[in-house]
Amino acid sequence: MPRLSAETPVVHPECSVAGCTLGRYVEIGQGARLLNVAMGDYSYCDRYADIANADLGKFANIAAFTRIGPTDHPMQRASLHHFLYRSADYWEDAGDDPAFFAHRASRRARIGHDTWIGHGAIVRPEVTVGDGAVVGAGAVVTRDVAPYTIVAGVPAVPIRDRFAPAIARRLQALAWWDWDHAALRRALEDFRTLSVEAFLEAHGG
Repeated sequence: MPRLSAETPVVHPECSVAGCTLGRYVEIGQGARLLNVAMGDYSYCDRYADIANADLGKFANIAAFTRIGPTDHPMQRASLHHFLYRSADYWEDAGDDPAFFAHRASRRARIGHDTWIGHGAIVRPEVTVGDGAVVGAGAVVTRDVAPYTIVAGVPAVPIRDRFAPAIARRLQALAWWDWDHAALRRALEDFRTLSVEAFLEAHGG
């Protein structure tokens, strides 16, 4: 019997998952923390990933110790500290600041389909990582990443295209990530053995 299922996500021990929508065949690695996240079908995150206020496409591959949508402090105010917006933790007669939390939640990071976010990488709020893109280990992504582009560094910069632009466009047109589970199984051997060009010739796009 397969370990993953369409019915119930696999959530490993010590995780914190709040305000999230998890798709089919999803796995959340040990100790991961997800807050206000929409995770598409077949996506997973490895150990101790920390993801907040983010939309993840299908088949996203999120490595261990990554940070997506890290939350900000109020740098424009006289203090950066929690006491400004988590005030109820400090005084009985003070409430938290709901406007601050609403603004924070609205600044969503977006990770496309069939992406790979490498070990320890950080993707800033309001950044989009396009379909098929790869973010190198330890990178800090502060700007949008084009589809099928490989980026690395601090701050992250493009290293090269994963595929030629024409191939990338055909893959996006094919949108194999929207195929149903049975269609993916039928194409499994082609995914494993064909070049990307041969795969497109076999399956369209």
